[in-house]
Amino acid sequence: MERIIRNSAKALVIKDGKMLAVKVKDNEDEWYILPGGGQGSEEPLSAAVCREVAEETGVLVECRELLFVIEGVHGETFHRVDLVFDCAYIAALPDAELRRDTNQTGYAWLDIKTLNTQPLYPSKLRRQIMKVYQGKPHKVYLGNEEIGDGECTE
Repeated sequence: MERIIRNSAKALVIKDGKMLAVKVKDNEDEWYILPGGGQGSEEPLSAAVCREVAEETGVLVECRELLFVIEGVHGETFHRVDLVFDCAYIAALPDAELRRDTNQTGYAWLDIKTLNTQPLYPSKLRRQIMKVYQGKPHKVYLGNEEIGDGECTE
């Protein structure tokens, strides 16, 4: 079976030592993901990430540079390629009409100092985001995250 490949433009937005994250709830489980989503046809990735952040969180951002690439080869009907961009917080959009995907229940600002213990997925991003925040070298290509990969809590 051939599956389509879907680009997903994601944002790393840091403000005052905290990272913007979208809250997801499925049954009793609750976790976080980076804001962002699918790239439209003929839409530059930088425009997609800004649009998606505004739609999901009501936050206006400026897209800067690419930080991470991570794949989701299994577990969905498509092969997902997440392209995570460093984004500068510009302002809250007070009159934003939020549009959320299924199971998204809101957003939160997660403390980066304890990010490795937070339920942020893909979990391979946790430690690398902390390194970016600390100004340390980090990996760019994080590979594929499989269901059941070990948690990154060291």
